[in-house]
Order: sequence, then structure tokens, then C-alpha cells
Amino acid sequence: MTLYIKSQAEMDKRIKSICDILSRDRAKGARLYVPELTWMLFLCYFDQQELHQEQRAHALGTPFEFTLESPYRWYDWAAPYERKKKPEEIIENKEQGWKRCELNNSRIGAFLHFVNKELFPYLISLKEQPTATDKQKIVSEIFSSKRETVMGSESNLQDVLDKVDELSQAQIDETHIFPISQAFEGLLPLMGEKKNDGGQFFTPREIIRLIVKVVKPEIGKTVYDPCCGTGGFLIEAFKYMESQHPTGSQLKELKTETLWGRDSADEAIPIVLANMILHGIDLPRIWHGNTLTDETTYGELFKGASVQFDYVLTNPPFGSKESKSAQARFPYKSGKAQILFLQHIIDSLKDGGICGMVIDEGVLFHTKTTAYRQTKRKLLNECELFCIISLPGGVFVNAGAGVKTNLLFFRKGRQTKKIWYYDMTLGDDFHPRKVNKGNPLLVEHFNDCLQRLALPENDPKRVCERSWFFTREEIEEKKYDLKAVNNNAPDFSDKRKPEELIEIIRESQEEITKALEKLEKI
Repeated sequence: MTLYIKSQAEMDKRIKSICDILSRDRAKGARLYVPELTWMLFLCYFDQQELHQEQRAHALGTPFEFTLESPYRWYDWAAPYERKKKPEEIIENKEQGWKRCELNNSRIGAFLHFVNKELFPYLISLKEQPTATDKQKIVSEIFSSKRETVMGSESNLQDVLDKVDELSQAQIDETHIFPISQAFEGLLPLMGEKKNDGGQFFTPREIIRLIVKVVKPEIGKTVYDPCCGTGGFLIEAFKYMESQHPTGSQLKELKTETLWGRDSADEAIPIVLANMILHGIDLPRIWHGNTLTDETTYGELFKGASVQFDYVLTNPPFGSKESKSAQARFPYKSGKAQILFLQHIIDSLKDGGICGMVIDEGVLFHTKTTAYRQTKRKLLNECELFCIISLPGGVFVNAGAGVKTNLLFFRKGRQTKKIWYYDMTLGDDFHPRKVNKGNPLLVEHFNDCLQRLALPENDPKRVCERSWFFTREEIEEKKYDLKAVNNNAPDFSDKRKPEELIEIIRESQEEITKALEKLEKI
């Protein structure tokens, strides 16, 4: 029976039901069940993708070779088999799920043993082959740190495999993209939920989409994220550039030579690679290692990378402390990761290149430490910092960070003469905007900001209750304190004089006394 999925909410519900099975086994919490479901979703989609490619090749009369050998394809060991048929017939004819059928009709524990002791070692070893293809290197890197499944129950594991397979066969509303990439859209935010310790890998999608909308990456140019996490910035940039109706050759370049990222976290690399593949990016150019020290764990997929890029879209880690070896590579030395990343980002931009990034507000207003002042001076000397958007508190609370943040947008190659600020901390009524899980900040909330940003600098409409300019002279007078201080906001503070307030309190006390006297007489 065909499964029909009509909305993202319905897809999310299906994903949650799978996560529930994982959770009742040994994958307690998103930090465990997201990576576990990731490798299953990836192998399922990857095999389905290659089946379609084989069919096209067969129709054209051209040869096709699967990336994975039998019995390590999803079709062999994971896909469900026809239970009404004789096992011998399924195994002999190599029908769908034949290896799974063989293992299920073998000794107890054979299926788990195959997954842990045969499947994973095979997948990990692919990149070691002298003739390894790009696809094999990607698969191998996704499983590079996978030694065994988190699942302890064969029945639970096979229940999950069946649900993933069903999801991959589903028919969905035509406004959606391939089902499994939609599944991923609902899965990744779980990594960023409070108490899941995965917020470092997840930036709210609405913030990413806003940054991409401001930067406007153009087809034919390169995009870089030096701390790419689960790949949100790269994937949103891909979607934005893909919508520009690229030619066949441009689309191929977009899928193989445009999107470049780095990350050091072992748990992030498999997810970003799988995420990009699931979204149709054929060759994810992801470097595994420490961006700041340049120590490489695996750099094969990053071969051919330029030193500088047309766009940088990123959210550097907020609170990490960096080692002396990381600081040694930068002229302005600090243990604060964002200070070092900011220097790296500036150096990684081509002349004329544009950056859109998230930054901790503390970096903007801190002036006591020399490295902070020097790095901000470097930014203003080498780049035109044309916009700072002050975000309300709470935007990153669900991602495990309560820190106040800002968005920076700058273009390399021209000095900053003045900065345009926009204050998103004010709501529609000009009172403080409250942001939480039930009331998130959405892209449409930035409409006024985007409309004013699009106006010429000298247009008087650029300045309003939420926006203002800050000149270079003012910046230098404040010793490179770039914090957003909105002096244009309406003042709703109480203007009454102390004697007026005292009189109001006295009248209230008299009313209370009279009311008490009446009650006592009852």
C-alpha cells in the first residue's frame, strides 16, 4: 500500500515515530538517534538514486557500476523481502532483501553481527581502495567513525529499516522535494533542542535563509563555510542558486565545485555529508579537521579548493576556547574562537566577496582586549561592513545558547565609512520582541529591514525608529565598540515625577484602608 505524505508536518510526524523506536532502544536523545537515523536515510536514498541511474544507463545501452558491492547495498541487506515467498527462492534469485532474509533464517544475532562486523568495516574501508571513486570516498567518510549500530535489538533495528524504506517509497505533494531530504529538514532541528547538547551544529533555518537572502549568492561563484556543522548554510545557498535556472554545465558545477565547508566535529561530518547528498549535491566539498589550526583529519574531498571564495556564510562557535597552536596562525591572538574565525573569514574572502555571519554581541562591544580591537579594525580597514542586524534574545535559546547575537554583512575590498544598523529587538508595537520556541523569529519579520536595506544609503527612509547609521569617526571614538545602541527607539519609560508617584501610592493606600474597614463591618 502506497504511503502518501502531504505536508512537512506529516513528514515530521513520520520521522518522530522512527525516533521513538530508536529512543526505546539505546539511542536515548537526539545526540544519539539523529546520527543513527542519518546513516540509514543516507544508504536508503543512495541506493535508490543509483537504481534510477542504472535504469537510465540500461535504457541508453551504457554500462553502470554500483558504488557498493553486493550484499552491502540497501537493496540486499536492509530492504524488506516478501514474507510469503520461500526463503530459498528469495536468496537464490537475489531478490530484494535477500541478504536480510538469509540472515533472519540463520542463527540468532546474525543480522546484528553482519551490520557491525561486515557492513560497517566494508563501508569504512572504501576510501582506502587505490581506485576509490568520489562517491566511495564520500560514503567511506560518512561511516569513518561508525563502529557499530547504537541499536541493541534486531527487531527494533529492522522496524526502523522498514519505516525508512517505506518513507523512501512514499508519494508526496509535488511542492516538496525528494522525501528523504524533507525528512532531514524535520530531523536536524532536534539536534539543536535544549538539553540535547547538539546546538553547536544547528543554526535556526530562518536565520540562515535571511542571511542567504541578504547576501544573494550568484550562480557560478563559490560559497564557503569554515564551521559548517550540519550544512545548513551550504544547503540554503544551494537552493537559492539552483532557483536561478542554471544551464546544464552550471548545474553540474553547482553540485560539484561550488559549495565548500570545514568542520572539526566527528559527529557533524557524517551528517553534513549525508545531508548534502540527500539534497542533490553530488560532491560535497567538506574538509574534516580543525579550521583554525589547519590540522587535517580527512581532506580528500576538499582537493582543488581555492584559498579565497566569493561568499562566506557561517555561524562560528560562540563559546569555544582556542589553543596556542590555533592562535599561532593569526596575527591577532585570542583564545576566543570568534575572534580567530573573523580573521580567517576576512582572509578567505576574495576582493568583492561578501560575508553574512552570526556573531556573539560580546565580540562587538568588547574593547578592553587588544586582539578584539585589532580584529575589528582589520574588518573595517579591509572590508565595508554595510549592515549589522541586532537580534532579540532567545533566537538561539533552543540551540543551547542564551547569548545575545547579531548578524554581520560585509564586502571585502573597500574600507568601512559608516555602518547601517537595524534593531530586530523591537516588536511591531516598538516594545521588546519576545522570541521563544512557540514564537520564533521568522524571515517575514525581517521584511521592513530588507526593504530599507535595498534603498540607497542617502535615502531618508533608511533611518527610522529601528534603524540608524554609525560613522567611522564615531566607531574610532568608541575604540571599536560596534554594539547596536538604538537611540531612535520610542521611549515608553515612565515620565512621571517622584512626587506624582508618591501621590498615586497614597491614594491607593487610602482606597485599600476604606475597603478593609467595610469588610471588617460585615
